[in-house]
Amino acid sequence: MIRSAVSVRGNKGVTGTLTANAGDVRLRAVIGNAAFGNGSAVDVDGFFLSLEKPGSFIVDYDVPNQDVRFQFMNTLNVLEKQVNWTYTHSRSENRTVLDGTLVLDPANKLSANYKLGSRDCKLKYSYVHRGVTALEPCYDFAKNSWDLAVSHRIDSDVIRVSYETASKNLGVEWSWKSLLNKEGGIKRVVLNKVASSQIDIECKVVVCVCTMPLVNPIIDTFKCHSCKGKMRTD
Repeated sequence: MIRSAVSVRGNKGVTGTLTANAGDVRLRAVIGNAAFGNGSAVDVDGFFLSLEKPGSFIVDYDVPNQDVRFQFMNTLNVLEKQVNWTYTHSRSENRTVLDGTLVLDPANKLSANYKLGSRDCKLKYSYVHRGVTALEPCYDFAKNSWDLAVSHRIDSDVIRVSYETASKNLGVEWSWKSLLNKEGGIKRVVLNKVASSQIDIECKVVVCVCTMPLVNPIIDTFKCHSCKGKMRTD
């Protein structure tokens, strides 16, 4: 099956996605920010190829930058508990990251994120109350500090409050699912940050280059079902 999607964002250009399914493997081609200039000239800001087997692996290739990103994931059962792990390697950044999540029960999860060869390690506990409120304390070993985030869903909207003790930043995010386009590619967020007695107010439009639906917005506000985090802010 072949599926295509086109997103037009005014003077930001056109983003096109072509997806082909071959059994349990999915091939995707994405052209981002294609703008038409004088005559027939077309200026393309990004061209990505992706090969994916859901729940198993993702290989992303950035054609203009000749960069490859590998991601492998698996699920194990340890002492009757589900353990999800993900291995991600980016060639251009020469960075390898391991992510693991221990699912204690549907409401309680313990996750860890570790960048190999560094002290960059985070340990996070997540508790979801009645499916609408999430509490997420997180300890950053590199910064030796605690962070805390609380999310609450109101119908299709999500309000998230977070505090970073190292930077003393207080963040408030309000996500409107009703403003997503039909492919789920655009989301508006109002973000307030309080740091050092100064208040900065920003309005952002978060766009996914593959225009696929967002998943689990109460926990992973800016993650995309397809590209697992290829989000940018316009």
